[in-house]
Parts: sequence; structure tokens; C-alpha cells
Amino acid sequence: MEGGGQGWFQAEMSWRIGHGDRVKFWEDVCVGNTNLKSEFPRLYSLSCNQSQTVEEVGGWERDVWRWNLRWRRARFEWESVLEKDLKAYISRTIIKRQEQDIRVWGVNNKGCFSMKSAYESIRGDGTRIGVFDLLWKAKALPSVLIIAWRSILDRLPTRECLSRRGVTMESTSCVFCHSKVESSQHLFLECDVVVRVWDLCLRWIGILSVQHNALHNHFESFSLTHVSNKQEMVWKGIWASIVRSVWEHRNLVVFKQGVVDAEKMFQQAQLKSWLWMKYRVSRYNVKQVHAKAQMEWLEVLVMGVLVERPGPVLTRVLQWLGSV
Repeated sequence: MEGGGQGWFQAEMSWRIGHGDRVKFWEDVCVGNTNLKSEFPRLYSLSCNQSQTVEEVGGWERDVWRWNLRWRRARFEWESVLEKDLKAYISRTIIKRQEQDIRVWGVNNKGCFSMKSAYESIRGDGTRIGVFDLLWKAKALPSVLIIAWRSILDRLPTRECLSRRGVTMESTSCVFCHSKVESSQHLFLECDVVVRVWDLCLRWIGILSVQHNALHNHFESFSLTHVSNKQEMVWKGIWASIVRSVWEHRNLVVFKQGVVDAEKMFQQAQLKSWLWMKYRVSRYNVKQVHAKAQMEWLEVLVMGVLVERPGPVLTRVLQWLGSV
């Protein structure tokens, strides 16, 4: 492309991995819809495996492929969370000793180019413009926002996504309900188990809302009336916490044979929101005369102790957070 940039055609091409001697581990698109360098920029900056091929970032041990990720230094706690996500992301990539790496067209499931798919790729839908600006303003921990961002982009390694990229799996069905293909839309919005999680959240604050079936629309519509912008961003942060909790619970079921539990997912989302709120309170506890009382509000609110009408309590907390 003139000017040295990447054109739309190259952007839609990816690799189907054979024995991994042609595919750059970080820089080429080999898992998901974009390269690992873009998916995990922080980890890329710490990696000693930059510019290496897949073949060079692992090896065979008794006919089992093992990844060998090397780092320039020890990771901070939040970076370790990203590393865990990266390992889960690449864990189902199958290296095939006897096959060559081949380029595939990433727009359709077959990996074959067509004029129709090319037109759809060029046209795009433009519906997510501005959503990410709003997301990054949400009041939540960075690790929570990263997963929410990737879910809206459909960049998480759901079974449908991995299957589309040529990863062989026993099943592509949802790990929660086992009734439909595990796409991002289904996993975070349509699955009966997760619908229960969203219902618990709305009943927690005492409101009714129409549930959209597209993640970016769902995020935009997850809104409160008659609140300030700061208070609204706290509520958006709760949305991101629920998405993160669903993804963590999904990985618990897949990798550690966890039990599907909608209430536990919601409680984990409450806890993540509480951790951010607790940090927020601690920053201002010198200025706030009633900081201890505010902290007790949050603990009661999120941990569910002695709260019979959580909606009004949450409203008071949101009002206070919006004022500091």
C-alpha cells in the first residue's frame, strides 16, 4: 500500500498454522482476528520473543507442544492477569508437524476469498464509533476494561472464534448451556445462564431495561437516568465487571472443571466493582470526614450484608462517588 501502511486486504488475511516456521508469533495474525502484538501490547513490550516464529516460541516434549514464553522482567500483578489471558488465548492453538503454514482469508469460515466477503469487509458497519471512548472512561480496574474492550471487538478466544481460525476442538457449543455455538454475542448476552446474571444486576439496582443483542448496543444502553456523568461512568464500570466475571467463570469451567453458577458470576462482578470503589474511597479518605462510614456503605452494598433495598443504597453511593 502506498505510504507503507497495511491495506484492507492484508488486514483481513491471517495464518493457519502448520509447524510454525513461517508465522511470527507476536506480529502475524494466527489466533483470533488480530495479531498478539495488538491484542496484548503491554506483554509484547516485555517479551523476549519479539520477531520470533511460532516454531521458535515453543517446542515438542514427548509429542506434546509446549509454549516457552520469555520475559524481560517479572510481571506486575495486573500484568500477570494479562499473561494468564494470553496463555488461555493460545492454549488451543494446534501445531501440526507435518503441515505447512498457509495464508487464509479471515472474513469467512472457509478461509477462501470471495467478492461478497471482500465488499462486506470494505463497507464495514461503523456502529461502534465512539463506544470505545465511552468504555475507557468507565470506572473500573484496567484489567476489567481490557476484557470488556476485547469482547466488544469480538477478539476473545471463544469456541466459535477459535473454530473460525482453524483450531480443532471437540465441541463449539457454549460451556454454560451447551445448546448453541459459543460466540461472543451468545456467551455474554444470549446464553440463559448469563441472561440470569444481567437480570440479577438490574434487580440489584431496582430498574428494568431492554436487553440488546449486540454487545456495543448493550453497553451503550446500560445507562441510568437522572445521574451525573461521573455516576454514569461508575455504572458503565459495573457493566465491564460483569463481562469480565462471565469470561473468568467461563475459563474456570473450561480449564478447571468449575461449576456453572450465575449468582457466583454476579457476586464476582460486585466484588470487582467494590475493589475499584474501595480504591476510590481510600484516595479521598483524608478529605472526607465520613470516609469510614462510606467504606461501610460499599461493603454492605457489594457484599450483600443487611441490605433489603439495594437500589436506594446504590443510588446514594453513586451520588457520593460522583461528588469526589
